[in-house]
Amino acid sequence: MSREGAPNARQIVMGLLQAEEEGEALSSRQIVAACRLFGITENNARVALARLSAAGLIASGERGSYQLGEAATVLAGDVATWRDAEARLAQWTGRYVMVHCGPLGRTDRTALRRRQRALEMLGLRELERDLFVRPDNLIGGADAIRRRLYALGLESEAAVFIASDFDAEREGRLRTLWDSEALNQRYLRQREQLERWLEKADQLELEDAARESFLLGGRAIRQIVFDPLLPAPLVDAQARHAFVNTVKKFDRAGYALWQRLYQQYALAPEDRRPGQALQ
Repeated sequence: MSREGAPNARQIVMGLLQAEEEGEALSSRQIVAACRLFGITENNARVALARLSAAGLIASGERGSYQLGEAATVLAGDVATWRDAEARLAQWTGRYVMVHCGPLGRTDRTALRRRQRALEMLGLRELERDLFVRPDNLIGGADAIRRRLYALGLESEAAVFIASDFDAEREGRLRTLWDSEALNQRYLRQREQLERWLEKADQLELEDAARESFLLGGRAIRQIVFDPLLPAPLVDAQARHAFVNTVKKFDRAGYALWQRLYQQYALAPEDRRPGQALQ
């Protein structure tokens, strides 16, 4: 995000393509028109398309269409599983999954970014230098987490294993690595915000509704993607469940809005200018 919190052209393009079901493509015209909703000029939108294409993050298809590229499919595929996040939960027995990153290098900034993103997406927190931890409450245990971390960019030299029977001092610190109260408040606050928006959505102009749904929905989905999925009693599981269900409902509404908007863009005359109302 920019300093003002508005998404840039790259973020908008990737967000639009990630939201498409079954990896469907969007035309450059649809993408450029959508970017205008966020104050992005056609030139900046096309520069973003060219750079993303060169980086392999998007791929061009027939008649100037674009879809996610090979370099983005693994991450996008993992992000897309947010709807099934709660289905990954298993009964917690008090054990923890540990990830030891001590042997890994620290000079490659790209590798460091990928490593940190992978650890954050799996809800891991640093207990001690280079030793990360999360409750062992995901289906498949250490093996499933290991495979997912490696796929997301964690180097295979990192050891992933199960641990238990911590000393009292470390056991006490383990419970403080996640701000459970902040998570509970966020579930409640964002669910209420999304529900209020859904109640008034049909009173908004289509372009305004699409833009707001992109911003609000994107933030909510990101929260689920990076949610540590803690077990009770470390978090209010019922509040999380209610929040996730609301995000699913919001996502369906937002998707329908954007499909209507794309249809209108397809029917609109070529010389339509930003700011002109769509009828």
